[in-house]
Amino acid sequence: MMAPHAGLERRVLAALEASPARIPVVIGGCGTGRTTLLHALADRMGRAACQYIDVERAASTPERFHHAIAAASPFTVNGQAPSAQEPAATARAAFDHTLAMLTQARAANGAPATFLFDEVLELRTFESFPGLRHLLRELLHAVAGSGNRFVLTSRYVTRAHRLLRDGDARFEVIHLPQLNAAEVTAMLPPMGATAPDDREFLGRTIQALADGRAAYVRALGDATGSIGGRGGDPISALTALLTGEGALASWCSHRYELRLHKARGYGALKAILEILAEEEPLTLTEVAQRLHRTPGSTKDYLSWLEDVDLIVSRQKRYSFADPLTRLWVRLHCRPVPPSVDEVAREVHTYALARLPQAEPSLEMTSVGSTRKESGLIEID
Repeated sequence: MMAPHAGLERRVLAALEASPARIPVVIGGCGTGRTTLLHALADRMGRAACQYIDVERAASTPERFHHAIAAASPFTVNGQAPSAQEPAATARAAFDHTLAMLTQARAANGAPATFLFDEVLELRTFESFPGLRHLLRELLHAVAGSGNRFVLTSRYVTRAHRLLRDGDARFEVIHLPQLNAAEVTAMLPPMGATAPDDREFLGRTIQALADGRAAYVRALGDATGSIGGRGGDPISALTALLTGEGALASWCSHRYELRLHKARGYGALKAILEILAEEEPLTLTEVAQRLHRTPGSTKDYLSWLEDVDLIVSRQKRYSFADPLTRLWVRLHCRPVPPSVDEVAREVHTYALARLPQAEPSLEMTSVGSTRKESGLIEID
C-alpha cells in the first residue's frame, strides 16, 4: 500500500529546511493520518536526529512528562543527556526544564534538534497546575524563538486556529486534506485478479464511503479485500465494520468518547494509573508520595478512579480493576510507541504471572502475534 499524503511529507520537510525554518502545524480530524506522517518524517530524518513525542499518551503531570521525554531523548543539553538534570521540585519548575530542553537540545555534532509533537494541544492537561495557566502560549513563544526545529499536530482544528490566531509568522498551518480517489486506489491491498477498471471503481467507492480519511480507508480496504470475489463488496464490508465489535464501530466509539472526555482534562488521574502500572497494590500514602501531591487531593483523585471502575481498593491498598488495562498503560502511556520486542517481553511477563508455568510460551506466541497484526492499522 502507498502511504497516505506522500506529498505532504515533502511540504513539511521543505518548511523545516527553509531559512529561517518554519514550524509546520498539521491539523486534521481523527483518522486523517497525522501520526502516520510524523512516523514517516522520523524514519526519513533518522531517530538520532529527531524525537517523536506522543503528548496524549505521555502527558500526566509536568514532572512525570519531563522525566519521560528526557529519558527517551537522543539529544544532549549543554553536553549532557537531558535525564542527567536534577529532578524539578514543582510543576512550574518541571515545565521550565521542558522548555529549556526543547530550546537548548542539540543533535550530534551540535546540529539543531528536531521535535515531532503528536497532539501538542494535549499539553493543556497541565493548565490546572499552579503557575501554568498559559503554558501553551509560553510553549509557542519558546519554540518560535528557538534555533531548533518543530512539527506540531492536533486533531482539534478550532482550538489550534484560536491558539495560533496571533502567533509568530514562523508557524505554518497545514490542513490534512481528504484523500482523493487516486490516492485511495493506490492504498488498496492486492485483490487477486481484479481488473484495473474495477480497482479504480472500488477506489472511488471506498473514498466516498470513508470520507477520504486514511484510517477508514485502510480498514475498509482491508475488509473489502478479504471478501471473496473480484475485490469484494465495500458496502458489505462497511456493514460488517460498523456492526457490534467491528473495527470501525470500536474506533468511532473510542473517538466519540475521547472528544467528550477531552472537554475536561484529568492529568493527575492518568499519572496515578501510570504509577499503579509500575507497581501495585499501593496505599494512599505511597501513591501521594509518588504523585508529589497531598494525601487529601490524592484521596479525591483515587475516589474518582474508583467511581468509574478503573481501580479497586482492597484493605486500603489500590490496584487496577482490569489487569489488561494495566498492561496497556505500561506499554502505551509514554512518549514513544513500544517496539514489537517490548510488547513481547511485557506480554510474556504478564503471562508468566497469570498462567501455569507449562503454558506461557504458547500463550505468548498467540498474544504477541495478534498484537503485532493489530498494530499495523493504528493510524491517527
